[in-house]
Amino acid sequence: MGMNHDMVGFVYPDSKPYLVTAEKIAAFAQAIGDDNPIYFDQDFATSLGHKSVCAPPTFPIAVTLTVMEEYFNDPALNMNYSRIVHSDQRFEYTRPIEVGDELVVRTSVEEIRPLGGNEMATFRTDVLSNDKLVVTAWSKLVVRGEE
Repeated sequence: MGMNHDMVGFVYPDSKPYLVTAEKIAAFAQAIGDDNPIYFDQDFATSLGHKSVCAPPTFPIAVTLTVMEEYFNDPALNMNYSRIVHSDQRFEYTRPIEVGDELVVRTSVEEIRPLGGNEMATFRTDVLSNDKLVVTAWSKLVVRGEE
């Protein structure tokens, strides 16, 4: 049995807020091996017009992944998490993520479609701070069919 296509358009409840700190930004930047001073140096970041150090462009995954893993295991979605292959990820920013942001994740099922003997699922995740959109992430996952 495949995924529940009736879930297309479904919006999951907002996550609990995730407070962004300079330490979390620095740890993420170090983990990905990016030493850009905008992630570590307050003076450098403010010289570029930011109010604080900024997070690397892929930082939202640190906030969204745990939330989305819960949704991927939603029985109503009927997605076999053990058969997932990550296909694509993209981010569209309205502004950088900065220290003090309280990020809330809002995920919706944007598309489920057949792909050969597999299925392709696209999830849209809006990341908000103080009810204002900061970044939208799209995750495309291939759910491999039964062998």
